[in-house]
Amino acid sequence: MKRSSFVLGMVAVSLLAACTEKEVILPGKREDIRSILTENAAEDAAPRTAAIRRLTLPRTRNNSSWTHRIGTPKYRPAHPALAAAPALAWSADIGVGDGKRNRITADPVVDQGRVFTLDAEALVTATSTAGATLWQTNLTPAQDQPGDASGGGLALGAGKLFVASGFGTLTAIDPASGKVLWQQKLGETGSGAPTVYGDLVYLTGGDDTAWALEVDTGRVRWQLSQAPDVNNVLGASAPAVNDKFVIFAYGDGALHGAFRKGGLRLWSSYVSGQRRFKSLAKIGDITGDPVIDGNTVYVGSHSGRLVALDINTGKRIWTATEGAISPVWPVGGSVFALTDQNELVRLNASDGSRIWGTKLPNFVKFQPRKAAEVYAHYGPVLAGGQLVVASNDGLLRFFDPVTGDLTRTVEVPGGATTAPVVAGGTLYVVGTKGQLFAFR
Repeated sequence: MKRSSFVLGMVAVSLLAACTEKEVILPGKREDIRSILTENAAEDAAPRTAAIRRLTLPRTRNNSSWTHRIGTPKYRPAHPALAAAPALAWSADIGVGDGKRNRITADPVVDQGRVFTLDAEALVTATSTAGATLWQTNLTPAQDQPGDASGGGLALGAGKLFVASGFGTLTAIDPASGKVLWQQKLGETGSGAPTVYGDLVYLTGGDDTAWALEVDTGRVRWQLSQAPDVNNVLGASAPAVNDKFVIFAYGDGALHGAFRKGGLRLWSSYVSGQRRFKSLAKIGDITGDPVIDGNTVYVGSHSGRLVALDINTGKRIWTATEGAISPVWPVGGSVFALTDQNELVRLNASDGSRIWGTKLPNFVKFQPRKAAEVYAHYGPVLAGGQLVVASNDGLLRFFDPVTGDLTRTVEVPGGATTAPVVAGGTLYVVGTKGQLFAFR
């Protein structure tokens, strides 16, 4: 009993002594320990950056063609001419549209008064710039059915139309007649767009193999490979090329920089990192094709990252927590991108910092615990002093590139399923129901 009384007495004395000590308040900002769980909500509530940077755009020019995805500088129009408020001029059927199993993934290409498209079941169509169908060529192999494969891409160069197909082929076609000139079997899907440069055509097949083929014969000049990955988005990235290098992007987030003629790999890099607490971020595929601008390569992933790399070394210049779902558009010291969170953003090209962001429609139906389907947006494209975004919710949206403000909308019957392209003062986009639309 005496021992217990002594212990209790000592505890009481200690408590009284503690009460007399002055409370120490640590300096610094108080953070909510649960803030990481609501970081996206905080981003949603954050106001647009007040300080809008000035933007100097190149003069508009009436380009006659649009032959490739925009990653290669040689084929990217600096600032195509387009009316301030274009209206629907005509539409033409091009084949089968989007369905449950098959999707259109090929952006249209334009040259010499013809618009070339690829539907969801490997049908290639040439349409005149007045809306008349000129020819059609079906690339479904004899042993297969049209709906057995999906995806593909288009490019024009060396006097040929090159068509990559989900059936695992790269085909060279005569643009005037639709006649097949040669066909190379890839042994894997050809769901991405090719890039023509000099005497070679480059392609990423199956999201894990880089090809360089001769434009005249289809003969394989060289190949590079990467570890396969199954968590991919339909439609591989188009290679980006300049006079010295070719940049390939793969489904697992890897990048290879190689000498374009001989295929010697110079460097490798990864777009790594995820947007926490987002299930979409589990897909690390490169969805923002590599885009070359001077000595910088911009590339984005589906998991919430956009990076700038030195083209000579592959060294990281900066990283932004903005995943790109389409190729970015670099111009005037800024980089414009559509993000994995359905937001149009303008970033500072020198350090990746955000200048502004404009939210686009996201969930088709928002129900707690059941929100799943989201709207698809394609672009952006700079044309006529505005940024243009095509969406499958049935609208073309036009934005002020300086402030990010929405300036106008134009209806696309049934919604868009490809990025817009601009040539001859006309904007072309493919609709979800298998139609080509022209806006002037």
